[in-house]
Amino acid sequence: MRQECAAGNAEAAQRRLTALEGLDLLEVTEEMITLAEDMIKRRLIPAKALEDALHISVATLHYVDFLLTWNCRHIANPVIQEGIAEHLAQQGLYLPIICTPEELLGGINDE
Repeated sequence: MRQECAAGNAEAAQRRLTALEGLDLLEVTEEMITLAEDMIKRRLIPAKALEDALHISVATLHYVDFLLTWNCRHIANPVIQEGIAEHLAQQGLYLPIICTPEELLGGINDE
């Protein structure tokens, strides 16, 4: 996932990579890759969005509570999430809560 952070505008990429320093990164296993590929095969996520499917698989199989993203096309999309959640439930898995950082912080800061 570091390679994704390193892509794009060099200055922005460096800021993203600096933000990762000192953080533990989640391991990507063969099971996670298989789950992501299965979501693509079942057309729950478009084939061009394999990395997005992998983000969801990694978060799911590491049992994280929240997956934060600014990707509202394929990840923080409630229509897509519904299909993924149903698919995961059939396997005894649960989809993490997926939202943008602003949505998460908005819920904390509202009084």
